[in-house]
Amino acid sequence: MIVDTHILLWWLFDDPRLSAKSREILRNTDNVIYVSAASVWEIATKFRLGKLNEAASVAKNVPMWIKRAGFQALPVTAEHAQLAGSWKMAHRDPFDRMLAAQAKLEKVPLISDDSQMSAFPIVIIT
Repeated sequence: MIVDTHILLWWLFDDPRLSAKSREILRNTDNVIYVSAASVWEIATKFRLGKLNEAASVAKNVPMWIKRAGFQALPVTAEHAQLAGSWKMAHRDPFDRMLAAQAKLEKVPLISDDSQMSAFPIVIIT
């Protein structure tokens, strides 16, 4: 499974917005949980822009937090980028497009609370 960026942050900060179902999936060490390089890029970008001040500790070393959580980093490949850029849907967020492309090509669900992700032909866990 791939986690959407907000799901990663909600998990790390024990945010009550994280659903019980998502929390149970993330807690289960038998599950392989991926964090996209696109999420690392998104966190670093939003922190630099002053939009994630509350996540300063994470933003300064996201890879360390991924490891600490027991998750695995998922690199962005040329195939991921090709699909993310070529989908003809109106969804404009490049981070979301990449996460959806990775979920599709890696054949894994995306854990997300973002209703706009349903525009993509992927399995979403909320």
